[in-house]
This record gives sequence, C-alpha cells and structure tokens, in this order.
Amino acid sequence: MAQRKRDVLPKPGKPRAAALTITPPNAAGIDIGSASHFVAVPPDRDDEPVREFASFTVDLNAIADWLTACGVDTVAMESTGVYWIPLFELLESRGFTVLLVNARHVKNVSGRKSDVLDCQWLQQLMTYGLLRGAFRPTEQVCVLRALWRQRGMLLRSQGRHVQHMQKALTQMNIQLTSVLADVVGETGQKILRAIVAGERDGQVLGAMKNVRVRASVDEIAKSLQGNWRAEHLFALKQALGAFDFVGTQLAECDGEIELQLQRLQVHDGDPAKGKKRGRARNAPKFDLRTQLFRMCGVDLTRIDGVDVTTALAVISEVGTDMSRFPTIKHFTSWLGLCPGTKITGGKLMSGKTKRVANRAAQALRLAAAALRSSKSALGAYFRRLCSRMDKSKAVTAAAHKLARLIYTMLTKGEEYTDQGQDYYEERYRERVLRALSQRAAKLGMQMVPIAQPA
Repeated sequence: MAQRKRDVLPKPGKPRAAALTITPPNAAGIDIGSASHFVAVPPDRDDEPVREFASFTVDLNAIADWLTACGVDTVAMESTGVYWIPLFELLESRGFTVLLVNARHVKNVSGRKSDVLDCQWLQQLMTYGLLRGAFRPTEQVCVLRALWRQRGMLLRSQGRHVQHMQKALTQMNIQLTSVLADVVGETGQKILRAIVAGERDGQVLGAMKNVRVRASVDEIAKSLQGNWRAEHLFALKQALGAFDFVGTQLAECDGEIELQLQRLQVHDGDPAKGKKRGRARNAPKFDLRTQLFRMCGVDLTRIDGVDVTTALAVISEVGTDMSRFPTIKHFTSWLGLCPGTKITGGKLMSGKTKRVANRAAQALRLAAAALRSSKSALGAYFRRLCSRMDKSKAVTAAAHKLARLIYTMLTKGEEYTDQGQDYYEERYRERVLRALSQRAAKLGMQMVPIAQPA
C-alpha cells in the first residue's frame, strides 16, 4: 500500500530566527592578568591579531597605540580583581569606548580555557553585540566611592583593635564590658587610658564615669578587680595605640570625603527641618546631611530607616544621575533587589532574588531591617511583610521599596513625606475590603458590614 506524501508547510506566523549581525565591527577583547594582558583584534586588522603585553605603564600605552593602529574603537574586558583599573582608565582617556563585562556572562558559553582564547572569545562576543557593559559612575563619583570604601576598611580595622582590647581585659579578668555598653565610649576610653598610664585603684577609675552611665562607682570598681599581668597590659597598650592611630586616619579620610562632597555640590540651601533623629553611629564628624542635600537636591534622610551613612553609601556607589538607568526596574535589578524571573516553557519556575555583591544594596538592607520598630508608614509596611513571609525576604522587599523611593526622589526632585503608620493601616484595610468585595461579587454574593456593639 503506497503511503501518501504529506506537504510539510511552515506554521503561519512563526518568526524565523534572525542571523547574528555585527554590531560594533571595530571591537577588541582583552583578557586581564596580574602580570600580562592578552589582546585580540579582528583577524583582518593585523597579521598577528592576538598579542601579549606586560602590565607596565609603557606596555599599557603600547596596547592603546596598537588598538588605534588597528582601527579599534570599542574594547571589552573582564573585571579581574583590581588589575583592570589602570588599563580601563588609560583607554578611556585615549577616547576608547570601554565595556567592563561580567565574567559570568562570558563563561555561560563553554569553551577551552586559555588566555589567548579568552581574549578572542571576548572579541567575538563583543563583535556580535552579545556583551553588555557593567555600570560605572562618573569619575568624580568614583573618587567619592573610593574614599567611602577606604573609610569602611578603616572602621573594620578599628573594630578589630577594639576586640583585641576586650581580649586583653578578659585575660586579666577585668569585667569592664559588663558595666559599660561601649568599652571605647567616653567613659571607657578614660578608664583604659588611665589603666595604661598605671592607675589601679578601682574607686579612682570608677569616678571617671559619665553621668549618663547607669552603673555606680562601686560597681565599676568591682569590675576592675583583676590580676594586672604585665603581658596583658602590654597587649592592651598596643591595641589602644593602634585604635588611636586608625582614629587619626579616619579623621583624615573624613576630611577628604568632605572636600569631595563640596566639589560635587550643584544645589544651594540647607535641608528643611524634619523629624529629629539621633546621630548615626560611626558617622563623619562634619554636617554630612547638609552636604548630601547640596549634592542631591533632596534630603534622602527624610526616608525612615535611611540615615546619613546609608544615603552616602548609596550615592557613592550610584551617584545622583539616574539617567544611566532607563527605568526604576533597571535600577532595582542592578541592585539585586528585584524578584527573579526564571521561566521555562512559559511557566515561572523560580522568583528567587539573584545574589549580587552590591554595597548599595547591603546598605539598603541594613536600613530596611531598622524599620522593625519604626512608627512610620514604612515601618508598618515592613511589619506587614514580616507577618506573611520570613525575615530575609521581608528585608529584601523593604530594601526594594527604599530603592524605589530613592530613585523617585533623585529623578523627580521631590521630597519624601511620611504619612504615618495609621495612614498605611487604613489604606491596607481598604485594599483588603476591596479585594473581598470583588471576590464576593464573582461568587454572586454581597458583603454586608456588621454593626459594631456600642
């Protein structure tokens, strides 16, 4: 029995896959290393399209000269440690369009691993427009970012020295941390410096306390009864000296940050008086709130949970120009605070937030966690989130909201006004009642309010 031949016709309306087009034809790829860099240009530009250069400054200039001779105007490189920074800055100053790409995006396509092939692979991917450059703020904001990161490193170093002091005190059985909330506060520093100077009388040391310290002189004197071994006293002396040295460096760093903020000022005036807030812990000594207002044009600290250090942490990483992010969704995606969209076969498989090492997002998460006891609308919003999801997801969702508020304030130049937790609770009640009414209507029912007993 002969089989009928069936005509196979393409399905109507099904688009055909478009061929890859060369987007930037004059693209080069650079594989960054600590001692040498491998550079690849289009094969038709040179008899030796892949070359190795050392990492000395004269060799970096040779890279730029060779790329210019090959007619290259766009360069793609991976962000390998900090080795990319000198070459990136040099190529930008020479007029090249430099894209700093994420190594994860390049490694999604498997291939053989070698330096030569890496630079060639970067060049090919860049040529077909398959790479996207990472966000990098303006040069002046980069300076502010470097200074703020340096300050954070100094604070962490100072914290380690405080731990060394606490260890020395514990080894001598000096229970000063049991009666003082902060061993390096005003009272704690007076007592520690007196101990290093040779004072051992507990009553004399206890009399140095501030009036705000709740512990009595006798309690402090009792906590200062120890063995006073020489080796532990020496360790305490050295830790205190290192603490003071880092404090001097912190003061110098704060001065540089203040100067850089003054260079970035584009607005005049002072922020309006708002809700009285306590001084942020470990904040710079100068008027950081006013400096940020003159830089941004809005007072970001009016947002509940956002203090001056949080605002500066975000601004130092992003800057004030939000035009680099087309929409608010692009901004939250860059921060790593938006839900994921892992879709397979038209079905959402996972909405897990992607893990991104972003300092601005970390600062916003800390600010969101501080909303738990806030009596503001944002505080009520955060507590509502905690009631229906675990704490980590609630913190991420609240940080996402803070990021949206910051983006709106910087783009529109509008101040944030807190409506209060009562306003939020009333709005939430209205939304719940509206949703229940719509659901009842679909079932052919009607909601009837119940009269409250007098």
